[in-house]
Parts: sequence; C-alpha cells; structure tokens
Amino acid sequence: QVQLVESGGGLVQAGGALRLSCAASGRTFSANDMGWFRQAPGKEREFVASISWDGLNRRYLNSVKDRFTISSDNAKNTVYLQMNSLKPEDTAVYYCNWMAAGASLRAQYDDWGQGTQVTVPS
Repeated sequence: QVQLVESGGGLVQAGGALRLSCAASGRTFSANDMGWFRQAPGKEREFVASISWDGLNRRYLNSVKDRFTISSDNAKNTVYLQMNSLKPEDTAVYYCNWMAAGASLRAQYDDWGQGTQVTVPS
C-alpha cells in the first residue's frame, strides 16, 4: 500500500515562497516519475510538476513555469516543490503521487495523502 505524506504548506503573502515536501513509501520510489498535483476549492485536481527518477526530465504546468521547481532526494524517498513568486491563484491543497507511465500527466494511484494547504490571499 502506498503512503504519501505532504508537508510544508501555509499562509503566505503574494510574492512569497514556500517549500513543500512529500515523503513516499510503499513502493520503489524511483520506479516511476514523481509528481505534484493541486486542487483548488470547487475545481478538479490538476497536474503541477513532475520529475523523472534520475532528475533529468521535469515537466511543469505552464502557469507555474519559472516560479516552481521540483526536485527529489531518492535516498530519502522524498520529493520537493519550491514555490516562488506565489500568486492568489496558487491557493490549493497540494498533493504528491507517482506519475502514470508515459506522457500522461495523471497520477498512477488513486490513493492520496492528506495534502498540504497553500493559501495566498488576494
């Protein structure tokens, strides 16, 4: 059974920064790309960023490119999301998961952690 534990969220003013962490267990960490997703109130969960196991391939939602950076520490089975220049539209609960194989921007598993809330007031 996969287990995903997200942390690092909080309330930050527009233009501020946060660093999210996700500790993953229950399967080989490097078996698939790891990704971050987010769900804003009243909206569906959406892809934010992903990273390949070797760190060489990273993908981003267009609206977060140049502001967010995904990284990982395979030894710690942890993936990070550095978020800079935060905007009110970044307000959401952020989740991590393994990515489905191939070019899909979907999560591999239906099991999700509790997420971590990021709030950027307007």
